[in-house]
Amino acid sequence: MGRYIPDTAKQQEVMLKQIGLNKIDDLYSMVPEEVRLKELDIPEGKSEYEVLEDIKALADKNTVYSSVFRGAGVYRHYIPAIVKTITSKEEFLTAYTPYQAEISQGVLQSIFEYQTQMCELTGLDVSNASVYDGAVAAAEAVFMTLERNRNTFLVSSTIDPETLAVIKTYCESRDVDLVTVESKDHKTDLEDLKRKLGDDTAGLYVESPNYFGLIEDVEAMAELVHEHKAKIIEGVDPISLAIYKTPGEMNVDIAVGEGQQLGMPTGFGGPYLGFMTCKKEMMRKLPGRIVGQTEDHDGRRAFVLTLQAREQHIRREKASSNICSNEALCAMTASVYLAAMGPKGLEKVALSSYNNAHYLESELNKLGFTRCDDGEYFNEFLTKSPVDPDKLEKKLAEKKILSGLATAESILWCATELNTKEKIAELVEAIREVI
Repeated sequence: MGRYIPDTAKQQEVMLKQIGLNKIDDLYSMVPEEVRLKELDIPEGKSEYEVLEDIKALADKNTVYSSVFRGAGVYRHYIPAIVKTITSKEEFLTAYTPYQAEISQGVLQSIFEYQTQMCELTGLDVSNASVYDGAVAAAEAVFMTLERNRNTFLVSSTIDPETLAVIKTYCESRDVDLVTVESKDHKTDLEDLKRKLGDDTAGLYVESPNYFGLIEDVEAMAELVHEHKAKIIEGVDPISLAIYKTPGEMNVDIAVGEGQQLGMPTGFGGPYLGFMTCKKEMMRKLPGRIVGQTEDHDGRRAFVLTLQAREQHIRREKASSNICSNEALCAMTASVYLAAMGPKGLEKVALSSYNNAHYLESELNKLGFTRCDDGEYFNEFLTKSPVDPDKLEKKLAEKKILSGLATAESILWCATELNTKEKIAELVEAIREVI
């Protein structure tokens, strides 16, 4: 125990004497005897070796898939070794938010570089230091659009249902009228959007690629929304931005998304990374922290907290947001990943994902799988299945292959750069045995 409680019994005796006490129990003399715990009903402590063996035994119960064809919000990409090497360094390995921020120049520089990369990736002017995950980023962005006499917000029915659930939870605490825009062939119905836009509309949230993998006509939506002086928020896959138009190019006001794809493993749901960027005129509504670059009194480059809305701390329920922290380590991971890949590397990842997904679709077609729509897609697509999707999922799992996300009648398939032709051939062979 000396490794974990470094002060000896003699040292404890000296400290107690300094404050006029004789034993540790005297520290709790004001606590009634009847509520004091004499001992804890927990197992005896174990050695480090024994704990490691127990953890390994638990880990062995996990199913490790050799191939993964599932996305639906979380994506398996290759993570270069340099990402973990750098982010595991002792000086970086903390997710803590510094309160005396300017003392932590290294942390501030990493956030500044992250913000710069996210602005370049999305084509927008300003980025915050990140929020908890993509769903939270979307919900926080909704509140950025609200104005007096504009409390109706539109959401496309094609967005991730988990993101929609978080937005609904946020809006329950505010006087926000959340209205769903219907879909047509798994894409946002522009005619229904036109009908539901009004003078009290604060904004629209849409995802592209959407939950079904399809590329939405965001430019047309932005034009319709701006005609009513409302704002448009686009949820994006950061990898896809290497080959598709950026939110900035499509006149989007706010871009949000899940940054897990940028160097973070799937990790049983977290920790993940919510990124947020926006046009310059919306900067003061952006929640969280913004780091800026300046010079100190000697003319050296320095980093400071340029903006952090005080209302988040002192106005509380009147504030547009109460987020005042960030996902520092995850943001740094994304920054290191983007720096390691570079523009060309990111483009190769995106193109490989696109090509592998379309090759996967052609191979599945030969087995009787048919797409549920005919729209353009990036790396995910929805198919009808010639066999029971649940049965297929279980059979593939026996061969250590994780199928696409199965519903009662369809399967949402996904491919990234890791789903090579060889992996797809293994999947096809395994499916043949079922059908």
